[in-house]
Amino acid sequence: MPLLLDFKSGDKIIINGAVVENSGAHAKLLIHNKAAILRGSEVLSEADAQTPASRVYFALQCAYIFPAQRAHYLTAYEQLLSEYHAACPSAGGIVQEIGEAAQRGELYKALKISRKLIFHEMEVTGRMQDAYKARREAAMLAAEEQALDEDGVAKGERP
Repeated sequence: MPLLLDFKSGDKIIINGAVVENSGAHAKLLIHNKAAILRGSEVLSEADAQTPASRVYFALQCAYIFPAQRAHYLTAYEQLLSEYHAACPSAGGIVQEIGEAAQRGELYKALKISRKLIFHEMEVTGRMQDAYKARREAAMLAAEEQALDEDGVAKGERP
């Protein structure tokens, strides 16, 4: 079954490793055979792969669009995914989903699932930042309270 790609002026897609940009008006492409395709919104640059989960995504992306180097990128992806799971066991279900899809050779599906890993990472780091902020505020309040005597006057400031 053919795939119809509809993209606007300036949009980019990658088809079998080739970056294609629509430089005119609205365009439609009909793909009749199997091809590795990523829309511009699905592409993550190496420079933007700054977090552990995004590096997993980037390695899978490269394995998907560069079949000649697939083994190299799959090895990198497996290592990165293993490290992420060791550091964040709560992602176990997502890690398993990604691994199963990749094992079946469904790299595009594994890539889509790895977006869940990125969202999981954002959620976990957000909770960590909130907890750190709360601990810091509590410590600051405790320090202020310790510096005041029972009447609310700073210790050492009574005449």
